[in-house]
Amino acid sequence: MNLPLPAALLDSLAGSKGYDPDAFIAVHGSGRQVTSIRINPGKIATEEIQRHLEPVHTEPVPWSRYGLYLSERPSFTFDPLFHAGTYYVQEASSMFVEQALIKACDLATSLHVLDLCAAPGGKSTHLQSLISKESLLVSNEVIRARTNILKDNIIKWGGGNVVVTHNDPKDFEALEGFFDVMLVDAPCSGSGLFRREPEAIAEWSEQNVALCSQRQQRILADAWPALKPGGVLIYSTCSYSNAEDEQILDWLCKELDAESVRVPIQDGTGIIESELNGAYGYRFWPDKVKGEGFFLCCLRKKSGTEAQYIKIRKKPTYLTAAEKTMTANWLDIGDMALIKHEQTVYAWPEAMADVYSLLMQQLRVSYSGIRLGELMRDKMVPDHALALSGRVGAGIVRAELDKAAAIAYLQRKDLPEVPPGKGWQLAAYQGHPLGWMNVLPNRVNNYYPRDLRILKDFPGAGTGKNSTSL
Repeated sequence: MNLPLPAALLDSLAGSKGYDPDAFIAVHGSGRQVTSIRINPGKIATEEIQRHLEPVHTEPVPWSRYGLYLSERPSFTFDPLFHAGTYYVQEASSMFVEQALIKACDLATSLHVLDLCAAPGGKSTHLQSLISKESLLVSNEVIRARTNILKDNIIKWGGGNVVVTHNDPKDFEALEGFFDVMLVDAPCSGSGLFRREPEAIAEWSEQNVALCSQRQQRILADAWPALKPGGVLIYSTCSYSNAEDEQILDWLCKELDAESVRVPIQDGTGIIESELNGAYGYRFWPDKVKGEGFFLCCLRKKSGTEAQYIKIRKKPTYLTAAEKTMTANWLDIGDMALIKHEQTVYAWPEAMADVYSLLMQQLRVSYSGIRLGELMRDKMVPDHALALSGRVGAGIVRAELDKAAAIAYLQRKDLPEVPPGKGWQLAAYQGHPLGWMNVLPNRVNNYYPRDLRILKDFPGAGTGKNSTSL
């Protein structure tokens, strides 16, 4: 770390529970980095990803059943299983959301969950791994420029019970009492990331902390009506500042009539439970935990208005019998309803088709369910989202690629060899789908999305090296 920590920040932390100034300054100057991932239980088992990552050593993140610390940071760019959505590179402290959700909710039931400030998608994909298949996740991003990366990560994760939206928090007032759970990982001054992003030190100021605190209150107040009475709010920041953490917790209890939910802490984790006026928050100091700076609190809404019936003005357009025939071989339909917007085919959870229609009516929806493909004349051209969904039909041919071929595919380059057979095939690595390709007699048309392609050159290309390791 080149820049010293802001003196005003250090002064403001005096008296904060768990704050040790000497250890805090030392850990920021140590240069030590922590790398952690969270596996996708819908696609891979912990044991398989551990074997795949060898010789990198792994150990579990204590507060997440799916989190793993890595002894060193491999090249995720050149790991096809990363692109297949089998795991997500996520900061370990933020995985504590899992404990709050487990404590406050019955995850076996059907829940409506809102991730209000969701990009790039770490917490949304985490939520999706925790809630039931009968539940609904609305993953929202306020900033339009960040919506695409959120959508890409949701697609990569592979679930069909998600709707991605681009709305201001105030827009959710129209869905009064709709959500059982609301996660607000609020925009903040970012001091908790100083060790990982030293350039953020120069941007920190007391004025920015005050502005962030005001913005956090506005976001929470605007979205609060959408949470049903008895519903759960999980609020978090990557800031150390009391004004963005415990003071916001206190404000929520006093101004929005919320009650604190205490989250159990496992012994030996180093997590610090703070308390203000009978409400509890959880601080992650990087000199005490294996992770970055983080704050979380969990609250329950004590009063409010139950969800009101909203008339759906426009029902979805379902596929005709002929169109269903065009899509029949492509996917395992199961409990999904096939609907059409213009010529694009989507699969929605059948039991929630009306709910999806309501969201399409009330919000700016960027993505919903699973996008299956485009109807073109008498056939369907499959979409990348279908390839990663886990719903591809059993009759579709899978082309198993080795490491070099998988990287070439992800770069949208020519494959070393043309796979046997012809027609549409699912490119796969170690059994995990990567995307589509159309095999012709003498060449392969690569349908991996251009915007997602690997732009760097593979270190082992043409040398025979690094063909199996990360």
